[in-house]
Amino acid sequence: MNRIATIGFALGTACALIASAAAQGSGNVKFGVGGPITGPNAATGLQMKNGVQQAVDDINAAGGILGKKITVEFGDDVSDPKQGVSVANNFVADGVKFVIGHYNSGVTIPASEVYYENGILEITPASTNPQVTERGLWNIFRTCGRDDQQGKVAGSYILAHFKGKRIAFVNDKTTYGKGLADETLKTIKAGGMHEVLYEGINTGEKDYSALISKIKQSDADLVYFGGLYTEAGLIVRQMRDQGVKAPLMGGDGITSDEYATVGGPGVIGTLMTYGPDPRNRPEAKAVVAKFRAKGFEPEAYTLYSYAGVQIIKQAAEAAKSLDPKKVAEMMHSGMPFHTVIGDISYDKKGDITRLDYVMYIWKRDASGKITYVQCPNSGCTM
Repeated sequence: MNRIATIGFALGTACALIASAAAQGSGNVKFGVGGPITGPNAATGLQMKNGVQQAVDDINAAGGILGKKITVEFGDDVSDPKQGVSVANNFVADGVKFVIGHYNSGVTIPASEVYYENGILEITPASTNPQVTERGLWNIFRTCGRDDQQGKVAGSYILAHFKGKRIAFVNDKTTYGKGLADETLKTIKAGGMHEVLYEGINTGEKDYSALISKIKQSDADLVYFGGLYTEAGLIVRQMRDQGVKAPLMGGDGITSDEYATVGGPGVIGTLMTYGPDPRNRPEAKAVVAKFRAKGFEPEAYTLYSYAGVQIIKQAAEAAKSLDPKKVAEMMHSGMPFHTVIGDISYDKKGDITRLDYVMYIWKRDASGKITYVQCPNSGCTM
């Protein structure tokens, strides 16, 4: 009998420990980060991962959200829509309630459908295609702007500074790249200009000699590229190698120092639309210092990802709930959220209510490094 009692006591203790562990787990709120942790866009995935992790560490150190600590897991979508859906389903299975991601619009859109069906709130720091928020889903938001806004800024700059010049358009055939190029083209057509070339390329290609030949034949004064930094860098490098001197213009998808790494000195003079650099904001000073102390430069989407976590925390506390639908209702209410990228409020679609694009030029800074520098209102100069 004593042995049976001992076994019973041990089993009871084990059950109590399991129950205690479960109770502790239920005291956490699960976040997921979906993005290209590996693959050609891994530099951006690292920005997202580091941005969210730092925000989680800072918020947990201050007590968490509504008394609950945040746990975070990372899903690698490799910039592939099918893999993005797989990541989304894994997050659902793991009980994730809030997602920061994804990077590519073509991944965010199908993944957001999975989140919508399973009651998960998503904030993308980088997906700019209008259809991300135009589908009427309650659960999708972004901390960045939209390509119809970005295309208007880019197109207006072309109309102001390249009037009467020959403009070639190239895109990477993705939801983001083609969408941005088309929005920019629409703006210049409305202003009376027309393209001399419109071409699509495939992501992952290495040899763009056929494209460069067509650009040469078009005698383009400017090449507008809708796509990401890897392909943009290869194209501009090969343009220079083959004697094409026309500058390249791109969107926020080339906002990475990796663009200069791939493209070399030929990227100097590249024009680019992107939001006002959040690293220069006073709200971001302390956080930027933390990143730099760790040897990481928080460029591009690092702080946009950090801000996504801040917004969820503030909305949850205002709603007094961690129910994603109640948090989303608070975000749609128009209340301002104070973040490292400035104050943000949302419209009913889940878009930010401020215009978030300015023009940059790639040039050598005082240290000799090739990077992007915001242009003054008068225009970009070398």
